[in-house]
Amino acid sequence: MRNRILAIAAIAGAIGAPIAAQAQSDTVGIVRGGSVIINDDADGIAVDQRPAFREYIIRERVPNYTIPDRVIVGGVLPETGVTYYDVPQTYGVMPYRYTVVNGQTVLVEPRSRRIVQVVE
Repeated sequence: MRNRILAIAAIAGAIGAPIAAQAQSDTVGIVRGGSVIINDDADGIAVDQRPAFREYIIRERVPNYTIPDRVIVGGVLPETGVTYYDVPQTYGVMPYRYTVVNGQTVLVEPRSRRIVQVVE
């Protein structure tokens, strides 16, 4: 009887876990065994400013760098071979730099070169 109750509890937990994960507003990325949590509302380019930021990138003709790794939040870009640019004050993310890698515009923490946002 006790085994049956434990089995039912385990199944209920397994079914409920994805629902609980969807209820969170944060985006979670898994990188090299660690978790990186980025809150889209607090960090990075705000949703309503992204189209203007993409237009800015096109106007500036920022070169596209190609790397062999996937471009994901939490990933670390190479020390050499990529140029990082200051984000204009208009977009309010002063501590970060941006670049275009594998056709995707990314915000990067300058000291660690860790991607904090893929601007889509």
